[in-house]
Amino acid sequence: MRIGFLFSHQGSDQVAHALPVALELARQAAGARVSVLVSAGCETEVRRLVRGRAGPAPEIVPLRPPSAWASLASRASGRSLPVDIVSTLHRNLDRFRNLDALVVPEKTSLLLRSLFGLKSLKLVHTRHAAGDREIGFDKASGKFDLLLLSGEKIRDRLEQADLLEQASYAIVGHPKFDAATPRPKRLFPKDRPTILYNPHPSPALSSWYRMGPQILDWFAQDGRYNLIFAPHVLPFKNPATASLSPFGLGRNHRPRPEEYAQDHMLIDTGSPASLDMTYTDAADIYLGDASSQVYEFIRRPRPCIFLNPRRLPWQGDPDFRHWRMGDVVSSMDELVAALDGVPRLTSAIRARQEYLFRYSFDLQGRPSSERAAEAILAFMERQ
Repeated sequence: MRIGFLFSHQGSDQVAHALPVALELARQAAGARVSVLVSAGCETEVRRLVRGRAGPAPEIVPLRPPSAWASLASRASGRSLPVDIVSTLHRNLDRFRNLDALVVPEKTSLLLRSLFGLKSLKLVHTRHAAGDREIGFDKASGKFDLLLLSGEKIRDRLEQADLLEQASYAIVGHPKFDAATPRPKRLFPKDRPTILYNPHPSPALSSWYRMGPQILDWFAQDGRYNLIFAPHVLPFKNPATASLSPFGLGRNHRPRPEEYAQDHMLIDTGSPASLDMTYTDAADIYLGDASSQVYEFIRRPRPCIFLNPRRLPWQGDPDFRHWRMGDVVSSMDELVAALDGVPRLTSAIRARQEYLFRYSFDLQGRPSSERAAEAILAFMERQ
């Protein structure tokens, strides 16, 4: 049995959602050949996590890079068109042909079957997070042979969209929690309340493009809080960002740590700590918009503030269910008012966070990656 795990994304934010499953599968399935196929943008993070885990390691296979024109076209589109990923798939078809199954955290890989003709290759989707955005429940989400779901919330929304009629699925929890690493004891020299500002990359949904620099400037001047600025890793790789679903355009000013060289501000636009839950564990208060990382933050209930500078009509919209877990503000004045007194967690919001966490993540006594590996092996044995 030949099972591959694909990480072809430009950034390494998806690695921890699937790599723990590859490591566990290599341990469980002695007779299987498990390989990890990685692009240059993911290889460092893959190797870092593999080094931190005891036991047998899967083979790591660097992928042939995309063509120069595909890379240029992807950058020109603000990464909204995955031309480089499609080119990578095409230039590595020989490697995919040699597999019985391919496990992926994204959906562009469906082109291996629909465009490149690998009809016999079984495709397994781990997803990459447990967020609420509509794009996580589009038609492509139901085109995999096996879906590994974090909890009942994901299953229910896929069922509501009639996407589970043909695909097998298993609820396995959240393998990223299994990849957690020891946290540093101290990020700041002074014990102020610590806020994590974690904007989403989509220009149509992110608070960064309308008020992000103002937020950093306010914290720099105020000084009552420690601030961790740890956005999604992708936007600041390019001078501009575009999104298709929903459509949006944004110009990126990458804040440099030296611009905010103060002992109460930490600027991190892409280190491993921005990926491995170091900051979601360390912060006292979450400040964000559409990022699914808030669900990792509420593993331990704490106050949340959500930014809605576009004044989107979010009440009752399942795509913004997470906004019910805190306060929603639409302007700098409203944010400053919310921060005038240190935000507290009410009993009602705590109960809501605890419910939505359980609904999003089915965690049990056994590691999620172990359950996911067993689900893959059981599926392959049925084929």
